Amino acid sequence: MWGIELRYKDEISLSRQIFLTLKQRISTGQIAQGEALPSTRELAKGLGVSRNTICEAYDMLWTEGFIVSRQGAPSRVAEGLHITPNKTVLIQKQKPERTPIRWDFKTGKPDLTLFPWQLWSQMIHRATTHFPVQQLAYGSPRGYEPLCEEIAHWLLRSRSMEVDPEDIFITSGATQALRLLVDILNRDGHAFALENPSHQAIRTVIEGKGSPLHWMPVDSQGADISLLHDHKLSAVYVTPSHQFPLGGILPAGRRAALIRLAIEQDFYVIEDDYDSEFRYSAAPISPIYAMDSSRVIYVGTFSKTLFPALRLGFAIVPKPLQASWKHHRMYMDVQNPILEQAVLAEFLKQRKMDKHVQRMRRVYGEKRRILLRAAQHLFGSSVRPWGDASGLHVALQFPGRAFGEQFVQDCREAGIRLASVSQYCPIQNDHIDKLLVGYGHLSHMQIEEGIEALYRYLATAT
Repeated sequence: MWGIELRYKDEISLSRQIFLTLKQRISTGQIAQGEALPSTRELAKGLGVSRNTICEAYDMLWTEGFIVSRQGAPSRVAEGLHITPNKTVLIQKQKPERTPIRWDFKTGKPDLTLFPWQLWSQMIHRATTHFPVQQLAYGSPRGYEPLCEEIAHWLLRSRSMEVDPEDIFITSGATQALRLLVDILNRDGHAFALENPSHQAIRTVIEGKGSPLHWMPVDSQGADISLLHDHKLSAVYVTPSHQFPLGGILPAGRRAALIRLAIEQDFYVIEDDYDSEFRYSAAPISPIYAMDSSRVIYVGTFSKTLFPALRLGFAIVPKPLQASWKHHRMYMDVQNPILEQAVLAEFLKQRKMDKHVQRMRRVYGEKRRILLRAAQHLFGSSVRPWGDASGLHVALQFPGRAFGEQFVQDCREAGIRLASVSQYCPIQNDHIDKLLVGYGHLSHMQIEEGIEALYRYLATAT
């Protein structure tokens, strides 16, 4: 009756099923405006349900304005409700990859099999058991204060950085910090200076804002800042401790020159320290922040040291920018989930982070050694590794070769996932002879087999 088909075993109540059916038929014009609906008694009899069920459905229609009713008169469809449906655009489903990935050299992936999950689970349980109920209310845009304090202690132990906990702001990973900073630092007519090549996340954020970009070429020592003079800049973004993706360390002379320029031209330096915990030949590199904290915004993350799904990072924000940061964060998402922050604070306080990083530094160092040994054995003098002995990836240069987008796609078809450095450049022909090979998440056997597979593929692609 009236196109209503009831499903008695459905989780949706009968009255709501009737309401939704009539609502849909009214909206599409199948029931015309001004048309009288049957009485509640008549419709109840026709559908074999109680009159109260129909009354509930009609009440929902009346409350939402789909029908009008007067005492002693039948309920009628309200005026102006017909909506002509828009044509549905069919989205073609992406075809599954024809060849499964057998050798995955994706960058930035830590080895999650070695994370102390049992210990972490125990800390989560303790946190949920003893967490003060007051902490479940809205908190500060700065983040969980005990975590800020423990991060300050951690930075002192691991980087020899003396940081006021009041200057530490918790974020949902480094990407959120970068997005906030682009909003805060952006000035009309001023550019953001980026390394060429650089990570696509910061580039995407700035382009989304519509701000101009100024590119700094990168050599084996990191960003060349000599081309920054005579440019109006909102900020300069650098990865000085382990340039992404080429791996160079920005020398002290360039760091000092960058700070002097920031002071002279009144801009800030965004220092992204994404993985310098994992340096294998010596202690971690001192950050630019340690040279002059007044013009440097230090951004850190726990995605590589712990696990990416944690989505916790931080920024050390100079005091003149803190009010603006709090304002932007308040109207973005207010704060991070409190439980994860509490667990991470305890993980740092008990020095479990120190122990885990020390262990993983040895593990990743050995994986890097195996990768380079395999590459040297198979490719010999035709391959040259770039960058410092640190991080979870290595750039391999093959002089005379060219690795564009098509090459990367062809590799995927052969079961090998990797990236070319040119993918991270604004001009695709830059650094065209270099490949990026991630190894942090791979076993020793997977690394050796993957490099051998790459060798065989390159031999056939010559």
